Parts: sequence; C-alpha cells; structure tokens
Amino acid sequence: MLKMFSEHPKGLYILFFTEMWERFSYYGMRAILTLYMITSVANDNSGLGWDDAFALSIYGWYTMAVYVMSIPGGIIADRWLGQKKTVLLGGILLVFGHSILAIDAIWAFAAGLTLIVLGVGSLKPNISTMVGGLYRKGDPRRDHGFTIFYIGINIGAFLASLVVGGVGEIYGWHYGFGLAGVGMVLGVSVFLYGHKYLKDVGNPPKLRLDTTTQIKKPLTKIEKDRMIVLFLSFIIIIVFWGSFEQAGGLMNIYTNSKVDRMLFGWQIPTSWFQSLNPFFIMIFGTLVATFWLKRQRSNKEASTLFKMAVGTMIMGTGFLMMSGASLQSSSAGQAGMYWLVAAYLLHTIGELCASPTALSFITKLAPVKYGSLMMGSYFAATGLGNKIAGLLGESASEAGELQIFTGIFIFTAVFGILLLVFLKKLKALTHGAEDLIEDNIDKLKEPETI
Repeated sequence: MLKMFSEHPKGLYILFFTEMWERFSYYGMRAILTLYMITSVANDNSGLGWDDAFALSIYGWYTMAVYVMSIPGGIIADRWLGQKKTVLLGGILLVFGHSILAIDAIWAFAAGLTLIVLGVGSLKPNISTMVGGLYRKGDPRRDHGFTIFYIGINIGAFLASLVVGGVGEIYGWHYGFGLAGVGMVLGVSVFLYGHKYLKDVGNPPKLRLDTTTQIKKPLTKIEKDRMIVLFLSFIIIIVFWGSFEQAGGLMNIYTNSKVDRMLFGWQIPTSWFQSLNPFFIMIFGTLVATFWLKRQRSNKEASTLFKMAVGTMIMGTGFLMMSGASLQSSSAGQAGMYWLVAAYLLHTIGELCASPTALSFITKLAPVKYGSLMMGSYFAATGLGNKIAGLLGESASEAGELQIFTGIFIFTAVFGILLLVFLKKLKALTHGAEDLIEDNIDKLKEPETI
C-alpha cells in the first residue's frame, strides 16, 4: 500500500494538502450555510430567519455560481496566468471571503459569498488540471492519482463538518465561518511552500512547452469527437450532482427537523451528518479504486462512462433510503438515523465510481490548449446540478419529501440504464483515449508535464 503512494510525484501531495484545506473551508461553510439562513433571529445563536424555500433557493444559486465561475477561471489560466498563478489568486480570494463571513452583518454575508464564488472559480478547475499535468499521457497511475487527490478533498470535508459545523452550531455561526477562513490560510501556505515540486506544471502559456505546437493548431477529427463525448458526459454530471447535492440542502434541513438525532441522551448536531460522506470516502476510496483496477486488468468493462452510469444508479438508490425515512417520519413523527447513514453510504459508493474518474477522464480527452477550460466546464456542469438540487429542494415544500426522494431514485435508475444502452457508441467517440500504456519501468519515474 505504501509503495502505491510512493510511486506518485511529490507534487501530487502538495496539491492534495492544498485542496484538503480548501475543501475544509468550503464544506465547513456549506455545512452551516442553510442552517444559518433558516435559524430565527430571536435564537440564542441567531441566524437570518429566512424560510426553508427561500434559503434553499439562495443555496442553489450560490452553489451553482461557485462552479459556473470555473469557466472564466479556466479561461484565465489557459490564456494568461497559467494554472499555478490562478490557483494562488483563488486561494487569496477565498481567505478574504471566508474571513468576511465571520462579520455579523448582511453586507458581509453577501460580500463573503461573492468572494468565495470568485475564489473557488479560480482555484477548483485549475488545481485539478495540475494533477493531470503531473502524469504523461497514458500513464496508468493517473486514475489512482486522482483517487488519492480525491481522498484529500474528503479528509478536508470530513474535518470541516465536525469542526466548523460543531463550532458554528454550538458556539456561533460566525465563529464557524471564521474558522473556515483559517483553514484556507493553511491551504495557501501549503501551496506556496510546495512550488518547488510544481515547477513543470501549471505555468503560463508562454512558458509551456506546448505553446508553439499546440495552441494555434486546429482541432483534429479525433479531438472533436472527444470533445463531443466530454460535453455529453457533462449531462451525466448535471444529473448526478443535481441528485447528490440534496445533502447540503434538502437532506440537511430534513435532518434538522425530522430525524431523531438523540444518541445516549445527547443530540448530535445536524451539520455532523455531513461528515458521513467524506468519512465513507476515506474508508472506501482506495477499495473502490482497487476494485475497478482489478476489473480493468481482467479485461472486463471498466471505462469511465461505464463507471459514471453505475455510480449514478448506486447513488440514486440512496434516495430509496430517504423514502424509507420519510415513510417512518410520517407514521412515527421522526425517522431513525440509520436511514441517513444508509443513504450517505450508497451516495458515497456511487460518488467514488463516478466523480474522481470523471476528473481523470477530462485530462485524458481534452486537448492541451483547452485543458483548464474543459475542467472549468465540468465544474460548471456541477454548478448547474447544484442549482437543480436547489430547485428540487424548494419543490419539496409543496410536493413533499417522499415524492422528491422517490422521484430522484426512479429518474437516476432509468438514466443509468440508458447510458449503458448507448455505452458502446459513446466509447467509440473517445478513440481509445483510455487505453493504458504497457507496464514499463518508465511509469515509476516522476513524469513530465503533458
């Protein structure tokens, strides 16, 4: 196991810890955002006092904007600054954004969210592109490298839900927001320290080796086909995250009001349930990656599109658990916590099949000159999924949670089956981009940038 980790470039772990702290700040803020918005102003830990539907609407618009801004963030990196400088810019904006949220004022709430939107848009697509840039084309370690990177994301998310969420709910929302800012300061510090391990990736276009041979060349037929597949894969992303992101919105509010959170006479903070997903990722991340690697080596279907289809269906099955919770709360007044645990477990297994490999998929198929732009488009698709999640959450106030949860399960099951039906045609458009190079001694050396 240790050998598998030591085979990767040192730069991977700089990006790992940078993203870990960035996700600590983002998911910490996210864990308490809707709770802060719906908490009464008359409460000892006063919030904004907004109703559930309006809070979910703001949550949807905000999370959409966070990821849609990845498109201009990618363009800025591809054309002018390079990924490395754009990531640093994003980190600095996030430090200010999270810190301003610590101020108890509506203007600070608006200004802080705006800066976070700009910061995540600059950092998120470009740091993921830099991970891909650490590996040569065809390097079989790439998918595993993205899984390691993904585990780093979720260590940050796990700690955030417990630490930031706990501080926010128990001691004060604005203390929680401020703590998220401290996490981002640590992330920027790690990134600055690790520049020496990232000297060959993320440079401005004029400094990259691909400038003269790639930037001005028109796309080939193969590259165009691969771009088509990427854009089609973004539809899968929208469906996946439109369902999955109920966690921070509707499921969070549902947990707060309709789930029995008492354990041995102590009430578990609502935000702590947000830690289940990253906790399960840390446990099952390497296991799921190993399962797919063994399946691939056995010459069984293990393409990224196949994983995304299967992952979407598994994640959707988690909403059957939420349907069970809704039925129980309707009859008994409250639902048991075990429904939530089962739902988050299935969501996590589905996510591990679909999400980390999707990041790797983009770096395999996207032309070099559009690398960050396509990564930005991926996160923009994630943002649209977040907005759909918000709209679905809002509709629960009229349609009912049972109908929403059950509807998501049915839709994702049908959608996943359709993907499997058209899998062969979609794979043909990739023109073998996922074919691995033969094992050789060079794959164990630190690779050059793509």
